[in-house]
Amino acid sequence: MAGEEDGAGHRARLRERLLRQGPDALLDHEIVEYLLALVIPRRDTKSLAKRLLNEFGGIGGLFAADAEAIERAGFSETSVAALKIVNAAALRLLAAEIKARPILGSWNALLDYLRADMAALPIERVRVLFLDAKNGLIRNEAFSEGTTSEAAMYAREVIRRAIDLHASSLILVHNHPSGDPSPSKQDIAVTRDIVEAGKRLGIQVHDHVIVGASGHSSMRAMGLL
Repeated sequence: MAGEEDGAGHRARLRERLLRQGPDALLDHEIVEYLLALVIPRRDTKSLAKRLLNEFGGIGGLFAADAEAIERAGFSETSVAALKIVNAAALRLLAAEIKARPILGSWNALLDYLRADMAALPIERVRVLFLDAKNGLIRNEAFSEGTTSEAAMYAREVIRRAIDLHASSLILVHNHPSGDPSPSKQDIAVTRDIVEAGKRLGIQVHDHVIVGASGHSSMRAMGLL
């Protein structure tokens, strides 16, 4: 009984700090701890939170982790859903920032969204942002997923989709699970194929952004487009 009372008091103090001082008042493990306490009310969730953060490499890696991977770490479907709904809400908020105005004029917001969505993924994901003539977002599509070292990106499929959506331009994005966002020779070759295919049909490739845990790279900024 005393343990439960101590736990309830600890959670109450976390809640008070969060509500009175804002999200910066809580450490990463305290955020996860409080979240788990909402769905596992009679357990000490501090140690569980620390174990999860250690296993998944931090709060970003945890929230972006595959649901099955979290279940394999010994957590119920309810606990996994609590973690994944936070990730979904965060991505929805970040995505709203890039829908509200032209993409090229909200580049930092776009990078924030891409890092949250892709930086911690254990496999490669290709995302394509299709834009209209004023660089407004028409469609943000997860184009393909692959392995830990590659994901398919074919010029004909990307350009065909741009035509279907009546897009005037596009931005290519993919992640490197290794954490190093430096473009590979294959990344550069595929990008140039898409650029050339787009030119023939009046579709511009603004950039190819590669996201990793250590940052991001822009092929346009690197002079590779």
